[in-house]
Order: sequence, then structure tokens, then C-alpha cells
Amino acid sequence: MEVKTVGIACDHAGFPLKQFVLQYLEKKGYPYKDFGTYSDESVDYPDFAHPLAEAIESGEVYPGIAICGSGEGMVMTLNKHQGVRAGLAWCKDIAELIRQHNDANCLVLPGRFIDNKTAEQILDEFFTASFEGGRHERRVKKIPIQK
Repeated sequence: MEVKTVGIACDHAGFPLKQFVLQYLEKKGYPYKDFGTYSDESVDYPDFAHPLAEAIESGEVYPGIAICGSGEGMVMTLNKHQGVRAGLAWCKDIAELIRQHNDANCLVLPGRFIDNKTAEQILDEFFTASFEGGRHERRVKKIPIQK
């Protein structure tokens, strides 16, 4: 994956894991833009998911990373945007498949359900796996709603 600037967003439940992910990005030398939140004080995940999604759609960032407690709220919100293909990964195999088969442009992590070691494995796979194209390209093209 050719990284532009990684966009990252979380809610309060994802904040602790986001701190680890920021360290990971710095260690790897990936530039990033942090869309918040900036503490573990209770917030609403859509307030951070929508700006991240808009930045992915505009090309300002690529790829995106989002984190909330289960990951479900973030992935649901992000995928409302036509230009976002967010995938929830809780193990490295899923991270590989969302890149290879779905050309995911946003990784979503379940902050309350994975540890830092697992997160690092997922991130490594997400950043190194490539979209396979072929039959998967045909399917990915059918994801946006055609009007």
C-alpha cells in the first residue's frame, strides 16, 4: 500500500489503543492526521468518523484508521460514505482479506477487544497487503450505490 497521510479517529473507548497506534505510525515513519478524540472523556463516535470519512473521500488522507469500543459504530458510520470502504479487523487474517478482496481504504479496530500486540499484527498486515484486483475489482465497483 502506498501511504499518503494516514487519517486516524477514535471515540473515548478507542482512545487508549489510538495512543498505541500513533506510536506505531511514528515508528514506521508514516505521516498522519489525527481527527480526535484527544482524551477518554465520553464522546459520540460519529463526530469523529464523519470528518475522517470526508478526508478519505477527498483524497486528503489515505488510508484511514478508526477505533471505538467494538469497532462496529465506527465501521457503520464510515461506510455511509460512498467513497469509503472500511473494514473491521480483530485479527491479522481479516486485515489481509479486507485489503486483498475489498480494497479497504480504512481499517477499523475494536479497542476494547484486542491488545497492542494483536493491533500491531493487524496494522502490519493492513499496510503490507495489496488489492488483488481481478474478480474482486468487479465486486468492489458494485459497492457504491449507483443512482
